Amino acid sequence: MHRRGFLQGLSAAALANSHAFGQQSATPATSPDSGVDAKTLLKVTGAGELRGEMLYRKLGRTGETVSAIGLGGSHIAKPEVSEEIAIRIIHEAIDRGLTFMDNSWDYNEGRSERRMGKALSEDGYRNKAFLMTKIDARTKDLAMGQINTSLQRLQTDHIDLLQHHEVLRFDDPDRIFAEGGSMEAVLEARKAGKVRYIGFTGHKDPHIHLYMLEVAAKHGFTFDTVQMPLNVMDAHFRSFAQLVLPKLVQQNIGVLGMKSMGAGIILKSNTAKPEECLRYALTLPTSVVITGIDKPEVLEQAFQVAKSFQPMNDEQLAALLSKTQQIALTGHYELFKTTSHFDETARHPDWLGSDTPAVQQLAPMLPG
Repeated sequence: MHRRGFLQGLSAAALANSHAFGQQSATPATSPDSGVDAKTLLKVTGAGELRGEMLYRKLGRTGETVSAIGLGGSHIAKPEVSEEIAIRIIHEAIDRGLTFMDNSWDYNEGRSERRMGKALSEDGYRNKAFLMTKIDARTKDLAMGQINTSLQRLQTDHIDLLQHHEVLRFDDPDRIFAEGGSMEAVLEARKAGKVRYIGFTGHKDPHIHLYMLEVAAKHGFTFDTVQMPLNVMDAHFRSFAQLVLPKLVQQNIGVLGMKSMGAGIILKSNTAKPEECLRYALTLPTSVVITGIDKPEVLEQAFQVAKSFQPMNDEQLAALLSKTQQIALTGHYELFKTTSHFDETARHPDWLGSDTPAVQQLAPMLPG
């Protein structure tokens, strides 16, 4: 198979679309006191559609409507969280209107997917949820194995959104789209009905996200979603909000915000409260803000923010960002950008697979 032709027939990249979700649009947010470029930081002009206790937004151009808050999969299998509590949180979240479920093949050695699978298998909850998970593999064979394992753990015959996880290295996009790369497995899974939509995630550097979009476009492919850190520190340092977000809005790709509180580390800076962190991320043109929920009171906090949410105005945004500007400039509170602390694939390179056949042919004596 020739690399040039391997993605023929796929949807072409969207050329330009300024709508972030449905009728909502994004406009520059003025923040003169924060030092953030007012022309590049975007915000929504409407909150979304409020139904009961939850906001809903369009997921890019997919036609899907999802909850504006997503339940993070990693937290539901933390050592201190029992399976009973995790299942109760998932059920209550869905009962109250939170539909977007986040997960990953690698979370907590599979416990996260197994717990979510058990919760969703009961009483028809799977039909009420929009289920997302992620794979780490960069080769076709490993990726197909991870997809099938996730389906088994999640006790479902399809995943609504599958994402290439931890796109952290500049060679990740090339490996994913290479002949024999993981994209081939994901596309085959979509064709077989195991996967509905395709995205990617990363937390290291916005330029790697931009390169992933560039490589995808060269292959005639447009992602349905992109997941990235969006928080009050990010606006000032290696900013995904400033560099990547405008590209996604232009192409009408669903924006999944994560690390709104930096896994709790941003809260340790004493510059922003949890509710402010969520409000900030929801003020950006995000389809979903995924947040870790490991106890009932944290779930309640998410619903309180959702049902009372209105986009921050320019003065509120400027005031919040001005509090975080100086402390954010070193990346000290965004460890996922500046250290390998959150890089699970760096600790488990076998999850990714060996070098591509082309690389192995050029350098057969090097470890693959």
